Amino acid sequence: MEKQNKNDNAANRKSYVGKVYNMGEQQIKSFILNSLNPEWARIHKEGYIHIHDLDAYGLTYNCLTFDILNAFPYKKFEGLNEVEKIISAFDFIKELIAKMGNEQSGGMSFANFDNDFATIFTHMNVEYENKKDIFAASIRSLIMFCNNIHTRMGQTSYYVTFNIGLANNDFARFLAFTLLDEFYKSGSLVYKPNIVFKVHKGVSRNIKDSNYDLLEKALLCTAKKMIPTYLLCDCEADKNTDPAKLSIMGCRTRVVDDLFGKQGAIGRGNIDNISINLPRLALEVVRDCKSNDIYERYSRLKENWTHIAELTTDILLDRFEKTCNSDKNLFSTNLEYKLWCEDFNINELKEIFKHGTLSIGFIGLTETIEILTGKKYWKDEEAYRLALDFVKFMRMYVDLQKNKYHLNFSLLATSGELISGRFAEIDKQLFECDSLKKDYYTNSFHIDVDSKIPAYKKIQYEGPFHIYANGGCITYVELAEAPLGNAVGLDELVEIAIESGVHYLGFNFPKDVCADCGTTGTFDYCSECGSHNITRIRRVSGYLEIQDFFTSGKMNESKNRRAN
Repeated sequence: MEKQNKNDNAANRKSYVGKVYNMGEQQIKSFILNSLNPEWARIHKEGYIHIHDLDAYGLTYNCLTFDILNAFPYKKFEGLNEVEKIISAFDFIKELIAKMGNEQSGGMSFANFDNDFATIFTHMNVEYENKKDIFAASIRSLIMFCNNIHTRMGQTSYYVTFNIGLANNDFARFLAFTLLDEFYKSGSLVYKPNIVFKVHKGVSRNIKDSNYDLLEKALLCTAKKMIPTYLLCDCEADKNTDPAKLSIMGCRTRVVDDLFGKQGAIGRGNIDNISINLPRLALEVVRDCKSNDIYERYSRLKENWTHIAELTTDILLDRFEKTCNSDKNLFSTNLEYKLWCEDFNINELKEIFKHGTLSIGFIGLTETIEILTGKKYWKDEEAYRLALDFVKFMRMYVDLQKNKYHLNFSLLATSGELISGRFAEIDKQLFECDSLKKDYYTNSFHIDVDSKIPAYKKIQYEGPFHIYANGGCITYVELAEAPLGNAVGLDELVEIAIESGVHYLGFNFPKDVCADCGTTGTFDYCSECGSHNITRIRRVSGYLEIQDFFTSGKMNESKNRRAN
């Protein structure tokens, strides 16, 4: 396999169409930057911020959780027998994914795949008892589509998340189990789509709950494949929201509160997001502040961040207005299937997109605190207090913007596939600092990936940050190897995470696959056939990907990871 670790996106694969797209994309990005306020363009170019999906600026929104039941096209399936309806319905899902992948810039989600499609098939008079093999084959085909297809923009896979776990009848339970089972049985090189299991007391959390067996199945699948990840509906941030309305989009996007009455994620998404380079601001504080007093430095950091955040807010508002003035015909799939909470056919775009979120993101909190204080925030009580206080401070600013502009501003704990390396590379040209030697910045508020602290402690340290990052966040723990069969151990960590305030939880471990004989494990050469043709699958930014395709920053981070 040819190495492609210079990609902007680890999901990209080379193709003629992709190459042509990339050439045009760069031209469009340059054009858009040159058309923006010069100060906005400067802070993007100089690495103070990163305007995500710049090529989509003013044309489309970012991500969406489909309101799949709102206008499901039942007429398409009239006259078909049961088998034909099953196959055609799953073909429709693939078609919908492909169409929406070119209608928006980011991820897409099914909030309750199990319950919603049980409802759909029941409405079409399809029963599952005597058609289990057909359902299994169709779900297997859907998994392979999500894993293997790289046709978006001629090069990229589709970012799809299936949320399950709240199944409320036998049909829904069957669909959830089959999705997990087919993914579990799929090959070692099958690592998509993203599956999220909702853990909720009274439904799937405890041994007496009706869906606890599904949680056990999910945990066994995770122990082998790193998927599913877990949406913890009983955590502090989500416990007062109907879990059926919760959904993960992309690798971590969270959409819940709405100033306009559409509570929850269904039919809503993120409109746009911009990430701020926190370590840059800390490096400038240390350079410019003559005092060594930590609290004076911290006060300066808040001032510097506020200045950049105000400019970021202006950019988000500009992009929102331009997106609302976009050509409605660019959203043909939404016009047909009414996947947003408001109908594109009868509403102006602003009336639709006002239900979405505008997110200010951040990356590199751990490096920022270390630059200011000389200490790792997870090793020092005062440094930890400052770290938590700063995230709270950012959230307070975001809430002020929400009230000021009457739009759904939120704080995003950014994963930063591209920017973890881009920001560090720029800053390394300007500053000398130990935090820059590893050539990447750490995701969001995460503890350093080489900390080696126990998994439960990492969860307990990161948990309190989740309630402030209302635009999305995740906590990962890194395991030394696949915990095959150890559902109990993972379940214990799920419980610790819920009690610690974690909203969304994932489990990582190194997974190497011999491309010649299929042996899996952790190795530099295959113990079975001796081959050095090894494919390494890792999760660094949210989605699992083959390490060879990582961006430079994520490649460096992956190599630096140590087990918790």
